[in-house]
Amino acid sequence: MKKFFQRIIWIIPISYMILIFILSSLPHNAVIELPNSKWDVFIKEGLHLVEFGILYVLFAVALVINRKLTARTSFIIACISALYGLSDEIHQYFIPYRSATVIDLIKDWIGVLAAWAHVKYHYFYRKRSILNKLEKVF
Repeated sequence: MKKFFQRIIWIIPISYMILIFILSSLPHNAVIELPNSKWDVFIKEGLHLVEFGILYVLFAVALVINRKLTARTSFIIACISALYGLSDEIHQYFIPYRSATVIDLIKDWIGVLAAWAHVKYHYFYRKRSILNKLEKVF
């Protein structure tokens, strides 16, 4: 059962990547649009910071459960998450009702960098994070 869970956990970050791709293919107001357009734009632009940080964390959790999270693999998944942010912006460039900007890419990368730094500090140096506790379970 443990081996099955270790393998199946990889479905979560891959599914999240598919979700990002699908949502990037839709108009920005297809899922939700707030009544105040200023707040709508502010929140959706801020989500760039969170979106790819979450992708990195999902990969980190999968690596922890498989006992493969090292400083090197952490850096590799940070690069993969950042490159996926780049591919998302390239994808949006070709969608007529979406936009791709360097600022959005920078926000994507800042989100990944923040998540990577957080894991690096709390998991590797302090050894007091949720990931450390998760590692003990598996």
